[in-house]
Amino acid sequence: MKIRRIGAGLAVLAAGALALSACSNQPAASSSESAAASGGTLTVAETNSFSSFNPNTSNGNTDINAKVITYPTRAWFNYTDGSSFAAGDPKVTKDESFGTYEVVTEDPLVVKYTVNEGVTWSDGEPVDANDLVLAWAVDSGHYNSTDGSVTYFDYAGDTGTLGLTAFPEIGDDGRSITLTYSTPAADWEIAFTADAPAHVVAKNAGLADAQALTDLFTKLADTAPTATTPDTELQAVADFWNTGYDSTTLPSDSDLYLSSGPYIVSEVVENESVTLVPNPKYTGDLTAKLDSIIMRTIPDATAAVQALKNGEVDVISPQASADTLTALDAVTGVTVHEGDQLAYDHVDLTFSNAGPFDPATYGGDADKALKVREAFLKTIPRQAILDAIITPLKSDAEVLNSQIFVPAQASYADTVAKNGSDAYGDVDIEGAKALLAEAGVTNPTVRILYNINNPNRVNAYTLIAKSASDAGFTIVDNGDAAWGSRLGDGSYDASIFGWVNPGVGVSGTPQIFSTTGGGNYNGYSNEKVDALTDELVVTLDKDKQAELQSEVDPYLFADAYGLPLFQSVGVDAVSDRVSGIDVYNPSQSGVWWNVWEWSVSS
Repeated sequence: MKIRRIGAGLAVLAAGALALSACSNQPAASSSESAAASGGTLTVAETNSFSSFNPNTSNGNTDINAKVITYPTRAWFNYTDGSSFAAGDPKVTKDESFGTYEVVTEDPLVVKYTVNEGVTWSDGEPVDANDLVLAWAVDSGHYNSTDGSVTYFDYAGDTGTLGLTAFPEIGDDGRSITLTYSTPAADWEIAFTADAPAHVVAKNAGLADAQALTDLFTKLADTAPTATTPDTELQAVADFWNTGYDSTTLPSDSDLYLSSGPYIVSEVVENESVTLVPNPKYTGDLTAKLDSIIMRTIPDATAAVQALKNGEVDVISPQASADTLTALDAVTGVTVHEGDQLAYDHVDLTFSNAGPFDPATYGGDADKALKVREAFLKTIPRQAILDAIITPLKSDAEVLNSQIFVPAQASYADTVAKNGSDAYGDVDIEGAKALLAEAGVTNPTVRILYNINNPNRVNAYTLIAKSASDAGFTIVDNGDAAWGSRLGDGSYDASIFGWVNPGVGVSGTPQIFSTTGGGNYNGYSNEKVDALTDELVVTLDKDKQAELQSEVDPYLFADAYGLPLFQSVGVDAVSDRVSGIDVYNPSQSGVWWNVWEWSVSS
């Protein structure tokens, strides 16, 4: 699944679905006192496999990369308290053992960030202002030209919030930066994310050191927004940041998996497991209690439950199904947590690949392409998909009718009443045929991308393929275990996946639906949506935020962007020998949100 990030609104792909992933996915210290290390090994089974040490790129932005790398191995200024969701009031908690941030003035909004003296990467190099400048450069999108002719960093989040800031003022202490906003920003507290170590990025880009990287950013700060050709040195920086951390094994160069958090990766078995051990250089409050944590990839839920029953794993977060819950009922010595996730499954159509849904295919005839998109959406059997996947878990579940809200949110009902989703309430094969006839399009071919290893995605694909074929579409099975790496590459026409939300902030909306959003994988563009999302990121009033998001939703249905399917139901099961995993966390970090508090009894 892809994740919707909280900082810069990054959404994440998770558990075979895309997830809305996150800024505050950074490991930050708990405000509680750290207990003495208890030792031992804890093993967690997850659905997806590890693929990158940089979860902030479009390729690396998956739940596993974020949870297993960002949370345990990155210290940062704050994190989202997973226990606060149960009270219905998600909170961002500061980690003052890493550093501090303070609002210097409110008008204009000026925020100063300072890393504590003595905080280092696992190679002993200090975490300092150079690292903060690198993170700002990526997360702000400042170095991309305003006309789109030059783009450097393949950042999966939304750059709208930090894009409101000027080049940072670097403190004389070498550990602080100050950001000045041109206008107040809704997500200012979570828009700034932990990133890669600047000294490693600099070295691999051919620069002398981290200071040389900061000097390069400084030199190009004024000219980059209007540049028409890329700068050679900065392109080398971006090329490494974009792909240099991608790996399914443990790199021979330890620089590629440095840690500033309580744990560090010690072993990666390709497509099978990742092992974390305490980081000896970590000095914050988030002290590791365990000798090691092993994340095992077990895609099959039945196998995950069996591994838990056999004592091979201590925690599982399997694909939820009625069979999964029935199997867990037979396992003794475990606690099961379940609930609605801040995630939803959906079908997206590709607008920009010269395929059946792209106006370019019809000589720029947008109306013809719209009719073909509408026809395809009319064939999607959303109720049948819900009944096959979710209803057995939650008898009162309903088809999801918003791309922005879920039913528990106050704005959902009013938004659904006016967003146009009722046009796709029931399967309408004859209506689909009529639209194709009006468009003059016969037997259009639709290639559908989904995770072939995820039973729920396979189920949804099978039902969609049969229904669409009945209306005259030719369906091509593009199921792929490596589906996440293909998002946005133009090789498919429709995709089935899911977004998971961090639970705080509003930047996930522009991340996915704005023209320049880092999670906009299908080439969707609507000037009115862009204007609404631009306004959203600078709106502080929460009621007004909801109003703006409600205004976005109807455009997505009118444009036949795709269709939401259902809100996901989540489940995790924890062995009684485990302490620290006590509540269900519906957000993208799942059980990992307080990994520093985990311990096991012998």
